[in-house]
Amino acid sequence: MSTPHLDRLLFVQGGLCFFCKQPLPRAEASIEHLVASANGGTNGEDNCVACCRTLNSLLGSKSIKEKIQIVLNQHGDFRCPKNREQVPAPALSPLAPSAEETPEAPDGDSGSLLKAPAPPLPVEGARSVPTASPTVSKTQQDRIALVLADLRKRGNSRPRKEATLTSTIQALIKQRTNQPISDANLKKLLQEMRRRGLLTILDGNVTYNL
Repeated sequence: MSTPHLDRLLFVQGGLCFFCKQPLPRAEASIEHLVASANGGTNGEDNCVACCRTLNSLLGSKSIKEKIQIVLNQHGDFRCPKNREQVPAPALSPLAPSAEETPEAPDGDSGSLLKAPAPPLPVEGARSVPTASPTVSKTQQDRIALVLADLRKRGNSRPRKEATLTSTIQALIKQRTNQPISDANLKKLLQEMRRRGLLTILDGNVTYNL
């Protein structure tokens, strides 16, 4: 009996995913056609590789150019989207104003703020190791988590155009937090998502890597 196609690919690849080079269990593996079948790709082994089902679904029937662009966007550090940490959606209560959006307290009020039973304020100059850029505020991180949860829930119905994505984010944040997001903070949010490799915007078209 001949060896199944997927088993042959796994054997040739040493049991590793073709893209991220991490161990790939047989139960989680699937066949990715480099040139999608919908675009005329064949089932020949020169056009097929083994990868996880999550990545297979992400690449879908994209053109070979789009797939190469996704790989190049990882800058040599390809992290499988299946292993990305799941960011929980924040609570539905309105977001607390960030430091950049909160006006300074009047003179004489600083003492009362220090005595309030709230978590200690970050010490200036202290270093932390968040997944986001150090310049991203807590409010902005919550917004990114909210947007990620919504985009993952949408699946294949995610916005594919930059203009549609921005209007979707504006409506989502206004609806879930009762606070509109400014154009400047919306731009920072998209820049941070692109920095993390969660999405790519090219010529107004959006590609996701969630």
